[in-house]
Amino acid sequence: MRESHDAFHLAIPAYDLDATVSFYVGLLGCKLARRYDDRVTIDFFGDQVVCHLTSPPAVRPPRDAVALYPRHFGVTFRASEDFDALLALCEQRAVPLYRDVQWRFEGLVEAHRTVVLIDPSDNLLEFKHYRDPRMMY
Repeated sequence: MRESHDAFHLAIPAYDLDATVSFYVGLLGCKLARRYDDRVTIDFFGDQVVCHLTSPPAVRPPRDAVALYPRHFGVTFRASEDFDALLALCEQRAVPLYRDVQWRFEGLVEAHRTVVLIDPSDNLLEFKHYRDPRMMY
C-alpha cells in the first residue's frame, strides 16, 4: 500500500532538456532532482516526473490542437489556497496557459476549478481543486 511518504513516478517525453528544466524548474518552481545526458528527474509537487530525451514526431500538431483527453497529468490540490497560489505563480511568471481557468461540473457535487498548461514537449498538465474535498477520488 502506498504511504504518504512514497512518491508516484511518471515518465514523459522531452524534446529539449534545457527547455524542460526551464519550464518545470524555472517557471513552475519544481525541484531538479537529477540531470543526465538523456533525462532529467523532477520533484513535481512531491512526486517524481522523469523527462526522457526523445525526438519530436516528424509532424507536431499545432499546440492548440494537442488533445487533453485521454493523456494528461497534474495535481489535484486539497486546499483552494494552493490552487490559487499556482495561478498567481503562473500569472507572475507569464506561464502560458493551454486552457484558462474554468469551472467544470458546476452545480454538481464534483464541481471543480481547473487550469491546463502545456510544457515544451506538448505534455499537458492539469491542475485542479474540488469545491467538495470528498470528490478528489
